[in-house]
Amino acid sequence: MTELTITAKGQITIRKALLDGLGARPGDRLQVEVRPDGGLVIPPVKRRRGALSDLAGSMVPPTGVSLTIEEINEAIAEAGAAAGIAGLTSR
Repeated sequence: MTELTITAKGQITIRKALLDGLGARPGDRLQVEVRPDGGLVIPPVKRRRGALSDLAGSMVPPTGVSLTIEEINEAIAEAGAAAGIAGLTSR
């Protein structure tokens, strides 16, 4: 059993081992239920599985430059053509 200390402000710090056991990470919110006998129940963290569309716009290219699919395809075609020509001329 782990012992926790209550501060003058009525706060406690939950030890890392306990948080790991709950599956909790920084930024997570914990639900705490008070039982009729005064005990506390803290269920494990349930991760919400979001839609892929929730990630839209979350990744920023390191260069700060965004390309359209058409621009990417054009760059691939140009690089492939240049590599093909380089292969023909190196023989």
